[in-house]
Amino acid sequence: MTFLDALVLFLAAVMGGTLNAVAGGGSFFCFPALIFTGIPPIQANATNTVALWPASIASASAYRHELKKQSLVALLLLPGSSLIGGILGAQLLLGTSQATFTQLVPYLLLLATLLFAVSPPLTRLLRKRREETQTESTGIQKHGIAALVLVAFAQLLISIYGGFFGGGIGIMMLATLSLMGMDNIHEMNGIKTVLTIIINGAAVVLFILRGAVVWPQALLMILGSIIGGYAGAYYARKIDPKYVRIFVICIGLGLSAYFFIRQLSA
Repeated sequence: MTFLDALVLFLAAVMGGTLNAVAGGGSFFCFPALIFTGIPPIQANATNTVALWPASIASASAYRHELKKQSLVALLLLPGSSLIGGILGAQLLLGTSQATFTQLVPYLLLLATLLFAVSPPLTRLLRKRREETQTESTGIQKHGIAALVLVAFAQLLISIYGGFFGGGIGIMMLATLSLMGMDNIHEMNGIKTVLTIIINGAAVVLFILRGAVVWPQALLMILGSIIGGYAGAYYARKIDPKYVRIFVICIGLGLSAYFFIRQLSA
């Protein structure tokens, strides 16, 4: 790793940590930066997950009150699905050839960008629905065991995708919880945050055990993401979130186009 590589990775991690604290989309910077500095795609994906995971844990405590309102069954079944799915997805990634994953990269980036782009309208729709109903939300527990099992299965599928790549899993989980009747966006975000940590945490453990993490780059980026999450976010919050999101979407579309073009010219 050259000094220039280290500088690029550190700045990408600072930007990624900042964006994750403000609007999300940090992987749009960290994952491509690892590829651009010569890390193979699968190792780049694993290292990116490890680099951004520690900074995401801190936000979970903010939702502890919302999580207390969920049923014990929900708080056991959904994390269980997330844990299993995260392991399966990570195993799927590690069992995929570099050539195959390289071909999937532009499609995965484009999918993540589109999911990121539709998240604000979906969030507004969920809030509007809650305002219109004006009813006390009791979370998933009011929908019965059958509905909960269906949500758990959907969460398993989302978690497999999350362990494999991960971009856009947050909006997938919000959509699933909404379709099953949840209407309190704060409770939904609380559940989503914890489940995301579990999915990525399961993948992180497997990536480490299987030796898929490039540690010099990972440690450097962990430092950068923490700095971005705590210091950079202070300044980023002074910018209208709308413009931050537009910036991230443009980066995502640009990177998707770049990898599509690179794939066609290979």
